[in-house]
Amino acid sequence: MSNTAVKGPVYFQEEAFNRLNTYLEQSSASKVFILVDKNTHRDCLATFLQQLENAKDFEILEIEAGEIHKNLETCTGLWNALSELDADRKSLMINLGGGVVTDLGGFVASTFKRGISYINIPTSLLAMVDASVGGKTGVDLGNLKNQIGVINHAEMVLVDSVFLKTLPQNEMRSGLAEILKHGLISSEEYWNKVTNLSALNLDDLDDIIKESIEIKAKVVLEDPRENGLRKTLNYGHTLGHAIESYFLTHPKKTTLLHGEAIAVGMILASQLSCKLQDFPEEKLASITGKILDIYEKVEFNKEDIPQIINLMKYDKKNSHGNINFVLLKDIGEPVLDCQVPTNLIWDAFKYYEEA
Repeated sequence: MSNTAVKGPVYFQEEAFNRLNTYLEQSSASKVFILVDKNTHRDCLATFLQQLENAKDFEILEIEAGEIHKNLETCTGLWNALSELDADRKSLMINLGGGVVTDLGGFVASTFKRGISYINIPTSLLAMVDASVGGKTGVDLGNLKNQIGVINHAEMVLVDSVFLKTLPQNEMRSGLAEILKHGLISSEEYWNKVTNLSALNLDDLDDIIKESIEIKAKVVLEDPRENGLRKTLNYGHTLGHAIESYFLTHPKKTTLLHGEAIAVGMILASQLSCKLQDFPEEKLASITGKILDIYEKVEFNKEDIPQIINLMKYDKKNSHGNINFVLLKDIGEPVLDCQVPTNLIWDAFKYYEEA
């Protein structure tokens, strides 16, 4: 099964590697580079290499694992490695990893010699349903998320849930946050489906991953440059990214996974939707309960909140000095470019604390 709603088609399960082998056989790639981090080198690379029929000469490039290494310093190391290994404009980069590897690898490929082709093979649930589809590449600037990057699509995205067997539960939950977001912005039917999973088992997930990718791909097709509709994919992210950034570099805070921060952001955004868009209160209570059943509550103190609010000014959806939120009128009815007074943000944190 493929989905060509984005420039680079998405292939699933067995078809994915058949397509890759055909592509490698037919492409005139001068060299093939496989980008992994320490975790995917250990857990996923051997499984991936077994799927290759006519293996050309591969060069393995490894980076440190984790969001803290998603920066220009890591990119510089990779650009230098590509140069030293005689990469040219006909080289191909295969990014085998989670969102850090696919975001950073896509950016490195898109900028090396003004752009070489790349393929994404996401190995985390988060990367499958979010990071690897839609052509967004990029890295963080200090603790500011995804400030440097370009939109440039992969040649193809290959999704195989076999890689999810290597993931710890907290990483599975992190990816589930983006699936929950797709439910909130698309339809009540999908929201109910993804919150009634009795357990995160791989059989249930295959169909949900496909559906989630299709929801995102449909939005990206209609608005590839994020001028309007694509902003809906940022539901929960305006505060969620700021929370993630704050916890990433605060010396006394435990770093949050992306989905853990976005889960908080979605509760806050849903409460703000109640205040500003007449979102139904009983649905807010239901969303809050379902999210807190999955994600451990995050502790905030009074010193944290002004610094988190300050970080929101770097959000990429902002324009003309305004911080723009995506809110909901109802499940499946997002509203773009909402201005939110600071006192209501404080109220939303109070709601979260008391939930």
